[in-house]
Amino acid sequence: MVFPFNLNIFSPLLANSMTTFNFKGISLIVLSLIFTHLINGQTKESGPVIKDYGKVWKVDNTDFKVDATKSYKAVFDIMNSPEDTSQLNASIETAARFYNMHAQNRVPLEQLKVALVVHNKASKDVITSDAYTKKYGTDNPNEQLIKDLMSAGAQIIFCGQSSASRGFPKDQLINGVQLSLSAMTALIQLQDDNYRLIKF
Repeated sequence: MVFPFNLNIFSPLLANSMTTFNFKGISLIVLSLIFTHLINGQTKESGPVIKDYGKVWKVDNTDFKVDATKSYKAVFDIMNSPEDTSQLNASIETAARFYNMHAQNRVPLEQLKVALVVHNKASKDVITSDAYTKKYGTDNPNEQLIKDLMSAGAQIIFCGQSSASRGFPKDQLINGVQLSLSAMTALIQLQDDNYRLIKF
């Protein structure tokens, strides 16, 4: 098709449009970089209780203040676990976050009372890496986390009903994990002892 007019007359307009576009594009890129820098300036930190797990955000100028004089007793109901057997169980790591966030806010370790009641799909997460490797072909990604939690004073309590029904006998458990009659029994007893249930 032949145009009856010279397209070159539009060159200045196109040039101006491209200049405007480039300026706006560059401005957006610069603003994005500044925003990313500001966001990344705040980082999550682990420790001081569980050093390799349980990273948390620092929160300044809170309205609801942490009472560093009281004891915090929490029982975590751990029933789910990732399908990927090489993946850390984030529900178990929540207990590490509980320790670290309160310790970072001046709550002494002796005032943090933690228990995890493990059952159902999470049953596999409390067995040794030797037993885990035989069943899943890889080390238990939760073993060191569980050991670190127990070193901090946490009780790890495994449901006896899940042990029997899912084929994880007591001799396969990580040293220090306690076998109970059932998760229900442990959850009731701990709540009767004023542990607050955390389940999510």
